[in-house]
Amino acid sequence: MNITLRQLTYFIALAETRHFGRAAEVVHVSQPALSVQIRDLEAELGVQLVERQPRAVVLTPAGHDLLRHAQRVMQEVSALRDAARWQRGLGGRLSLGLIPTVAPYLLPKALPLIRAQNLTLEIGVREARTDRLLADLEEGRLDAALVALPAGRDDLVEAVLFEDRFLLAGSARQIAALGVGTEGVRPASLDPDRLLLLDEGHCLADQALEVCGMRRDETRVDLGASSLATLCGLAAEGFGLTFLPEIALASERAASPSLAVHRFASPEPARRLGLVRRRLSRDDGWFEALAAILAEAGRSLTDSARAAVGR
Repeated sequence: MNITLRQLTYFIALAETRHFGRAAEVVHVSQPALSVQIRDLEAELGVQLVERQPRAVVLTPAGHDLLRHAQRVMQEVSALRDAARWQRGLGGRLSLGLIPTVAPYLLPKALPLIRAQNLTLEIGVREARTDRLLADLEEGRLDAALVALPAGRDDLVEAVLFEDRFLLAGSARQIAALGVGTEGVRPASLDPDRLLLLDEGHCLADQALEVCGMRRDETRVDLGASSLATLCGLAAEGFGLTFLPEIALASERAASPSLAVHRFASPEPARRLGLVRRRLSRDDGWFEALAAILAEAGRSLTDSARAAVGR
C-alpha cells in the first residue's frame, strides 16, 4: 500500500471544507489536481471515501474512519518536525500564540528577553481568542500558546507562568461613588448595569462575569468591545466600570491618565496564565526556556502593579 502524506493532507482539507474547490484553495493546488489525489487514495484503499453531491461533499463511514487516522498521522508528523527543530533548545523558528488581553502588554517585555537568549531565533506571533489558538496549536500552525489556565485539554501540556489579579477600573468619580474603604471592592456588590465587557468569547469577559456571579444577559451596558484598551478609555470617561488585569495597568493608565483603579477585597479575583504545547510535541528544553522567559516578564508587570496599587 502506497499512501502519501500529500494525499492525507488533501483529504483532511476536503473533509474539513466539504468542498473540492475550497479544499484546493486551502492546500494551494488546482481543483483537478486535488480530485486526482482523492481518487488515487480511494483506489489505493479500495473504498469510497466521499460522496460527490452537487453542492457539497459528504464523508462515507470509511471516510470518517480515515479522517481520524489521517489527523493522528499528521500530528505525529508534526511532532517529528518539532523534534528536529528543537534539538538545540530555544532556536530556529518559533510560532507563538497569545490571547488579546495578554499580547499587547506582555510581548514588549518578553521579546527583548527572548532575543537576549538567542539572537538567531525567528519569532512569529499570532494574537487570537483561546478557541482559535488551541485549534491552531492542534493543527500544527503554532508551537505554543499563552492562555488562561486550565485549558481543559488532555492532549496539551500546561506550564503555569504567573497569577494576574484583576483590578476594578473606572473614572475617579465612579470609583469614589462605590464608597469602599481599604478593604477593597467586593465583586458581587457591583451594579451589572455599569459593567463594561469585552465581546462574547473573550475569556476575560467570562472570568469577570464568573467572579461577579452574573450572566451576560444581566448586564445592560454591553458594548461588545473587541479590545481592553477601548473598555478602559470608556471607563476613564465615566461610561462604566471594567475589570483590568494587573499586567495591563501601566499601559492603560498611560493611554488614559484619568483612569482610576481600586483593588478587590481578598481573596482577589485573578486568572492563572500559562503556556501550553501539544503533548506529542518533543520538548528538548525549548518549552521550559520559553515558559521561564514569559513568567519573568509577567511577574515584572504584576510586581509593578502591586507596588503601584496598594490597599
